[in-house]
Amino acid sequence: MNELPSTHQEADDAVAAGTAATNRRAQLLSTEHWSLLATRSMSWNEAFSRTGMFLSTVSAATVALALAGPAMSFGSAFPLFALVVLSVTLFLGLATYVRLLQVNNEDLYWVAGMNLIRNAYTRLSPGIEDDFVTGHSLDPDAMARTFGAVDVTSTISPWHMLVTTPAVVAVISSAIAGVMAGLVAGQLSMSPEVAVAVGIGVFLVAVVCLVGYGRREASRYIARVMESRGIGTHPSRRSGG
Repeated sequence: MNELPSTHQEADDAVAAGTAATNRRAQLLSTEHWSLLATRSMSWNEAFSRTGMFLSTVSAATVALALAGPAMSFGSAFPLFALVVLSVTLFLGLATYVRLLQVNNEDLYWVAGMNLIRNAYTRLSPGIEDDFVTGHSLDPDAMARTFGAVDVTSTISPWHMLVTTPAVVAVISSAIAGVMAGLVAGQLSMSPEVAVAVGIGVFLVAVVCLVGYGRREASRYIARVMESRGIGTHPSRRSGG
């Protein structure tokens, strides 16, 4: 008879220990969740800052060319001055574009981590997934739901990428490259019509190359991340933020 209270006490102690362990696990997961949110916020702040710096530089370059043109009477020195100014602006645009792609890829990684944490929450508290508006796994629908897709079963329009921040930077950078190509063609004594055609051609080629580069980098990044997680199929990728 003396063993019964002891047995009850051991059971109570085991339940208490299990509850404490569950609470500690929930606290640790919550801390990691907030850490990922903070990291994601810092990445996007950097992206917005770099994009703003690039657009400010484009504006400054445009003003500089507008002031230098009349001062130089649009003589032979002006195209050289314009090429120097635009080359620096183009470099900044390309660097910004590449960094924005990296931020997009990193953002996918942080979101995947938060989905995994929510998946752990569902195991700690079965049924809680019904209260989530975001995903809690790494499958395509769950990732799209976390990114805010309204209809996760629909295919994102191919035009969507034209309104993303990286795409805007890519188009502006391509336009700068086209203007530079037109200036070079003019310096080579080509007719204005030919110089304009060369500029348009370079602009279109640059857009295609930059968009293709972005898509390839995204696919490679996703493949590496999914391979590191031991997953054969990767989640769908949004085109950018």
